[in-house]
Amino acid sequence: MSSYAIHTLESAPDGSKPLLAGLRKNLGLIPNLAAAMAESPTLLKGFLALREIYRQGTLSEAEIEVLSLTAAYENDCAWCVAFHSMMASKVGVAPQSIEALRGGLPPLEPRLAALSDFAREMVRARGAVSPDGLARFLAAGLSRAQALEVVLGMGFSVLANYAGHLVEAPLNEPMKPFAWRKAA
Repeated sequence: MSSYAIHTLESAPDGSKPLLAGLRKNLGLIPNLAAAMAESPTLLKGFLALREIYRQGTLSEAEIEVLSLTAAYENDCAWCVAFHSMMASKVGVAPQSIEALRGGLPPLEPRLAALSDFAREMVRARGAVSPDGLARFLAAGLSRAQALEVVLGMGFSVLANYAGHLVEAPLNEPMKPFAWRKAA
């Protein structure tokens, strides 16, 4: 159970209220992780600003969700795996690929697999991706600029993954079918 409040629009600090309202408008709900992050308007504002910048890059929504699922798995953030499984299903990632990612495996599609493998190596090696890892990424049709967008995506994911561990937010109702725990 979370030791942090799961804020509502009424209970959130003033600096977080418009941010939560924007999430509700854009997503149709206020994710409980964001509602707990609202305790720090600074964190929530930074997280949402980085999210917006990240989504303006050249990676597709499906590619962003693959990256988010990869990071959530590697960082063992159950809330984030559930959320990004739900979002990946909404943006057209194949169910078999979502299940593979939830098991720590690459997705079935070669480009998405190269993207996930690159991100996994980035997390495990703390950014020190091998020349071979970068070469495989580029050989899949991704660019050097997109490799740097992966850095941005991993930074974005770390904010959510680490906050997820700290606040232990419960899953929102629509996420419950996507509940996850890392296999032993």
